[in-house]
Amino acid sequence: MTTLVVYESFWGNTETVARAVADGIDGPVEVVDVGKAPTAIPGDVDLLVVGGPTHAFGMTRATTRHDAVDQGGEPSHEETGIREWLAALTTVPGLDVATFDTRAAAVRRLPGSAARGAARTVSHKHLGHVVDSESFYVEGTPGPLLEGEVERARAWGRTLRS
Repeated sequence: MTTLVVYESFWGNTETVARAVADGIDGPVEVVDVGKAPTAIPGDVDLLVVGGPTHAFGMTRATTRHDAVDQGGEPSHEETGIREWLAALTTVPGLDVATFDTRAAAVRRLPGSAARGAARTVSHKHLGHVVDSESFYVEGTPGPLLEGEVERARAWGRTLRS
């Protein structure tokens, strides 16, 4: 079976994590930017991994995406983030789903997480079965990722098929 990794990234940190997670997963894996991700999951996909940055204690919104672009982030995600993509996604029986986010290390103890928000959406919309959620840390809004986070993402990816 196949894994689909869908990510939203403004400064490249979440994309880097998505690709590291994919590197750790056994079997065929496709990594797709949320703006190009299908809203109908292909029939051969049995594991979906969804990741995005934590903005304002949760998944991005139009206003936080606009703010990110104003701060120099990649403008291609201003219209659609993982929140909107999950809202448009159709249910796939038997689909396992893992979620992750990137967040500033300085606020790691504060509540709220894009990964947990995405997991709640998956559960509430019955989009699949949430198997795990994880956070990866950056130094500040534009990053970079903290030392060891790429390796930790790869290791987390290995656990998703075990």
